[in-house]
Amino acid sequence: MAGGESSTGSGSGGFRSRLDYYLYSGEKKHVFAGIAIISVVFVVPLYFMTIGTKPQSHRNSVEKADKARSQRLSSNQPSVK
Repeated sequence: MAGGESSTGSGSGGFRSRLDYYLYSGEKKHVFAGIAIISVVFVVPLYFMTIGTKPQSHRNSVEKADKARSQRLSSNQPSVK
């Protein structure tokens, strides 16, 4: 098995030769399958990262921060004697 020969024999090819065939053939179905696989690899994690989050406008974030800040400051006010 020198030079990258596969153990399946010389006539049947191997995984590497099939992979090379699909990658470099340029057939429409192989190109489409490659684009679909690459899309799934990048879209699925992005989808799972954005589940449950709703888009917030800048105004909503500022109002939420102001509310939290005012609550924090009002709770730390020392009592005047």
